[in-house]
Amino acid sequence: MKKPVILSCIMILALCAGCGSSGDVSKSATESITEEATTEAVTTEEASSEETVSEETASEAAEPESTSEINAFIDDYPSFEVTSTSLNNGVWDDVISNTDRGSNKSPQLKWDEVDGAGLYVIIMDDPSAWHFMHWKSDNVTETSLDEGWAPESEYVGPYPPSGATRTYEVYVVALKAPVERIKGGFGGSNPNFEENFKALDIDAEGNSGNIIAVGRIAGTFSY
Repeated sequence: MKKPVILSCIMILALCAGCGSSGDVSKSATESITEEATTEAVTTEEASSEETVSEETASEAAEPESTSEINAFIDDYPSFEVTSTSLNNGVWDDVISNTDRGSNKSPQLKWDEVDGAGLYVIIMDDPSAWHFMHWKSDNVTETSLDEGWAPESEYVGPYPPSGATRTYEVYVVALKAPVERIKGGFGGSNPNFEENFKALDIDAEGNSGNIIAVGRIAGTFSY
């Protein structure tokens, strides 16, 4: 994008040099080119930095929440049991993490079919990192998911800062009908998590009362 401008400046330098009176002009043009190139490099670096939104970055700006306070509004919904062989003694297995110890595989999940449910939505949330969304799957009709079931486009495993322990909550939401979309960004922070979650109660046709029940399973992961 900057090449035509830079080439034009070089041509001006060449012409000025040929005229024999280019001392100040050449210096000015050279400084302009250098400044422009530097600005472009800085802009590119800043853009690259902005595009890298990680759980570690979100965690640094977050205020820790106690386990008892994590997404307490979920308790307002009827519940059902969700189990996982990827969770042992309250700790998620390394294999589900996106670290050098893990394989970035989504946790194994299982639950009983919920009466009246047409589909399920699965969300994994790290509330201590501004509700970083690690898992976002819609229109799930199975009730038993193998480890690694979710594709990379829907799942990224925990990768907390070195030396940190985080709590990761998985929600299986039983819905009567499909929603227009699951609000909130996958692979990024979602400060409006509660509002976005409650939006699942409105189906794609605008009918309310869409959430039948919510299954919840949580565990910690340390790195």
